[in-house]
Amino acid sequence: MTASSPPQPTVPLTGQVIAVLRTTHASKYLPVIESLVAGGVRFIELTLTTQGVFDHLPEIRAAFGETAEIGIGTVTTTGQVECARDVGAQFLVTPSTNLDIVNTAVARGIPIVPGGLTPTELHAGWSAGAVAVKVFPASTVGPDYIGQLHGPFPQMQLIPSGGITIEDAPRWISAGALAVSLGGPLLGDAFDGGSLAQLTERARRVTELVSAATEDRKGTNR
Repeated sequence: MTASSPPQPTVPLTGQVIAVLRTTHASKYLPVIESLVAGGVRFIELTLTTQGVFDHLPEIRAAFGETAEIGIGTVTTTGQVECARDVGAQFLVTPSTNLDIVNTAVARGIPIVPGGLTPTELHAGWSAGAVAVKVFPASTVGPDYIGQLHGPFPQMQLIPSGGITIEDAPRWISAGALAVSLGGPLLGDAFDGGSLAQLTERARRVTELVSAATEDRKGTNR
């Protein structure tokens, strides 16, 4: 498997919003994911800093079927890659560029988005067969960094993560990002008794903004 033909998710990542879910226990996930999907979010990242992710992922996959891609984030060992595959994770995300993890995921046919910040880190993950690479923490560099990276690496698919706000998300797409990854600014207080209806509205708002920016960029590139 090469960088030109990496494992791909069922739903194309182009113009997508990836919701990053981090809470105390995975038993809290279902109603929050339901609200996100109702607002148009198709990619859900369940972080391994949350207890019980491996145990609950099959139930979550069954609940949402083809309406959402359910992946596992904060993957830091090759053993976690194997566990994720066994429970049906549809994609993986790492916080850093660990080529052993990338190589294991690619060999197992699981789409992976490794994290990095420097050109060296990002290109290493991309060259190893990642479907895209995560620019993290993105808020430390800003949207212009996407264009700067695309100067020497025009084919590299970039997904900013970390500190991305709803209103800021389309700027990253306009700058050339493949998709955007949002956590706290999207989730808000949904895991702490906050309004799930408001969560759906936030999800709808950001997916509409990102979709419009994606279409505008396509028009500009014609």
